[in-house]
Amino acid sequence: MKRLTIRARLTLIYGGLFLLAGIVLLAVTYVLVDQRMPQPFGVSLRDLPKVGVTTPSSGSGQNIEMLRSLVEQAQDEAKRSALESLLTQGGIALVVVSAAAIAFGWLLAGRALQPLHQVTDTARRIAGADTAGRGLHERIALVGPRDEVRELADTFDEMLERLDRSFDGQRRFVANASHELRTPLALNRALVELAITRPDASAETRRLGESLLAVNERHERLIDGLLTLADSENELTDRTPVDLAEVCAHVTDQAGRQAPDLPVHLSLAPAPASGDPVLLERLTFNLVENALRHNLATDGWVEVRTGLVGGRPTLTVTNTGPVIAGYDVETMFQPFRRLSRERVAGARGFGLGLSIVRAVTRAHGGSVDAQPRAGGGLTVTVTLPPP
Repeated sequence: MKRLTIRARLTLIYGGLFLLAGIVLLAVTYVLVDQRMPQPFGVSLRDLPKVGVTTPSSGSGQNIEMLRSLVEQAQDEAKRSALESLLTQGGIALVVVSAAAIAFGWLLAGRALQPLHQVTDTARRIAGADTAGRGLHERIALVGPRDEVRELADTFDEMLERLDRSFDGQRRFVANASHELRTPLALNRALVELAITRPDASAETRRLGESLLAVNERHERLIDGLLTLADSENELTDRTPVDLAEVCAHVTDQAGRQAPDLPVHLSLAPAPASGDPVLLERLTFNLVENALRHNLATDGWVEVRTGLVGGRPTLTVTNTGPVIAGYDVETMFQPFRRLSRERVAGARGFGLGLSIVRAVTRAHGGSVDAQPRAGGGLTVTVTLPPP
């Protein structure tokens, strides 16, 4: 049985209490009327011998008894008729008024619960936001008397304010830290390049400089990934037309140079979308790079497909590779994590690739889905809203 709503329960309570009060009132009225009308005609049966009788006789006594019996029957009938009329008409009136009371109770309950609907709608919009923290700028701003519902709405607004400040502070921290760390890394790279390009630099110095440049490059890629992840969490304000097929053709040519021995099969049908071209290019590059990097040493391949599925632009990247358990797929979308929930510290990446893919997809209002292949590898599908 479907659970009743609060409005329905309140209406039933209002109607039930009103009906109960009406039944009690009708019963009390019935008892009072029954007690107050013992002789409807106002004639006492003890006075009947005095009416039209001067000399008692046997015949007149029989007539008096007969008259008394008729009067008693008339009194009982009149009393019963009055009480039945009271119950019938009172019951009908009670049913009609109760129905009206239930209808008014339904309207009043809906009006009383309207602020709660406003709170629920605001919470639902915030909870349905694609990205964590988005939508926290909304406020209920409930107006009306300072009752319990107003206090609840104000407390909810205060909670949203604190959460909004917290998320904004987190984004600013990541963005500022990424920007601030880029400057010393760029300076280190310039100094190392200057040292190893000097004519009098020894071979040992050049080898050390090349090692330092490799470490510096890894740090630059890490900072760049963090910055992209922080930027992609923000809501897009400017959108431009982008064809995913063109983006894939350009990005696949760049990413394919990292693994020239792995064949990349392209099936690029037009997939017009709208969004940030830079972020969509980074999304595609991360998917292709991830498919190339986590692949088989021999007999591996990568397939990139674009097109429209149900009128929505779709990008699908499939690759061969190690067998992936279904419960490990979600782990791969978490920052700094790879398979088996291990922290990334090797040369294969930082574990930000799929995290950035999900963040960029959500920022564009789309969805990303990953499914393990039966023979090993992964199939990642990105679906964006139509332009």
